[in-house]
Amino acid sequence: MHLMSHFPLPVRHSMTRVLNAVLIPLLAVVLLGLAPSLVRAETGALLVELNKAEEIEGGGCRAFFLFRNQTGKSFSGFEMSLAILDAGGIIDRLLSIDASPLPVQRTTLKLFEIPEISCSNISEILLHDVTSCQPQNEAEMDCFPILTLGSRSAVRLVK
Repeated sequence: MHLMSHFPLPVRHSMTRVLNAVLIPLLAVVLLGLAPSLVRAETGALLVELNKAEEIEGGGCRAFFLFRNQTGKSFSGFEMSLAILDAGGIIDRLLSIDASPLPVQRTTLKLFEIPEISCSNISEILLHDVTSCQPQNEAEMDCFPILTLGSRSAVRLVK
């Protein structure tokens, strides 16, 4: 038996109006609040992994990055500003790298050289900023929410 059937007809109509007046706007607010996360879920992740770091003959460190583009979009532009922290956790320098293009549903390997510092003297690499995130044939976007970082190296990659 339905709960509302226990009330007389005028009370049922009054309760229905109150429920409609309160619940429908509340439901709309909840759904609007969920909209950004639903859009993000459809977009997928852009995984950035520091896969390997090796010493360069003559000094410096070569970093091997894997970019796994699971976003459903190709990126014609993707540039990052990285802060290189030394073994003591002190920022040694900022380094800008251009990782584009990043084709959709592909894993891309990019190598970057960090001059004048050995890999063993780098404690972590901080993703300071994404200076360009340009999906192909679309306007620039904020990629921070879709980035997932990881490292298989002794050097941590963090945001």
